[in-house]
Amino acid sequence: MSAEGHEANEGSTPGSVLKRERVRDHILELIESQHPGDPIPSERTLSARLKVSRPTLRAAVDELVAAGLLVREHGRGMFVAPEKITQELVSREQTMSLPQAGGAWSSRLLEFTTIQAGARVGRRLRLSPAAKIVYVARLRLVDGAPMAIEHLHIRADLVPGLSAQELEDGDLYEHLRGHHDVHVREAMQTIEPTVVTRAEAEVLDVPELSPAMLIERLTSDAAGRPVEYVHSLYRGDRYRIVSRLTLGPATTPTEPVADHHPGIPPGDFGRLGTVASSTRGDVQQAP
Repeated sequence: MSAEGHEANEGSTPGSVLKRERVRDHILELIESQHPGDPIPSERTLSARLKVSRPTLRAAVDELVAAGLLVREHGRGMFVAPEKITQELVSREQTMSLPQAGGAWSSRLLEFTTIQAGARVGRRLRLSPAAKIVYVARLRLVDGAPMAIEHLHIRADLVPGLSAQELEDGDLYEHLRGHHDVHVREAMQTIEPTVVTRAEAEVLDVPELSPAMLIERLTSDAAGRPVEYVHSLYRGDRYRIVSRLTLGPATTPTEPVADHHPGIPPGDFGRLGTVASSTRGDVQQAP
């Protein structure tokens, strides 16, 4: 069999998965020993160094590119990808407390208007379809790089005079409390995988159909009234969620904390006593 034939068939041999895993582990060690934006050796160099075929090496590299750990640049080579934003869920004394993000989060307003709630949003906010809501679309950025698109639906009767500036500042719940006497207390949130459309890809500066996380959140105030319904699209290559689980009994028994869910966007619940949320992780510019 020719060398070309051997390479073409290697992907289906019994040891190919283990070989690819060994290659993946080696590249991961390279990534962990360097910094975001640093180059790594070419596929040809790595293939010769590890004594594996190019298809096997390429398959491992493809996995790491898809996972957001490596970046390919045409004509330049491969580079260590920017570190992902990491959100860690930690339960402490019946509160949801997360470390502060390392990057500088900001917002860019895409749309700001008052409209009727409609049937779908009205059901979530327990409003008539004809009731007024404030609709906001904003782009969330980390160190100036697009990270997420948020679509906010806020009960208009709770936020008279809500300004665009308050929303661009990013810390929405701080403004709700300080300027509108709305004290948010809890949120129910769901997260699911999705891909970005062409329009979303242009805003987030990623290829069409890139992986993303769809996060939906319904926030209620201290009186149990729904305040805000949000659905957000976060870049799958730059954002991840980590949950910390306690699997053994606590030294001092505590009551279980209900309805905690990872993935609350950074800046929200940032300074509240009952629920606190943020993110941690270094954000680096792409190479």
